[in-house]
Amino acid sequence: MAQHLTERDVRGIAEYARIGLDEAEVAQMTADLNAIIDSLKPITEYDLAGVEPTFHPIGGLSNVMREDAEEPGFAQEVALANAPAAQDGCFLVPSILGEGGDR
Repeated sequence: MAQHLTERDVRGIAEYARIGLDEAEVAQMTADLNAIIDSLKPITEYDLAGVEPTFHPIGGLSNVMREDAEEPGFAQEVALANAPAAQDGCFLVPSILGEGGDR
């Protein structure tokens, strides 16, 4: 197996990703990442001259999102109509922090 990444590289990646690795984990991760890179070697053997790169597996896909358009909403009374509890035009929900009670 070829050595594509060194333990120093793995430590740098782990530090960048803020992942704490001990020495044994660095050694194992180095071996694992090098094995993954080796498993991708057959891809490099294809003749890809003249093949245009694609950025999406379904070529020619365009943005299918609609334009943002302001639409009328509904009244506050309608929004609060099915609320179990309301106060001063707001939803009243049980407190999950502190001494309890509704907020």
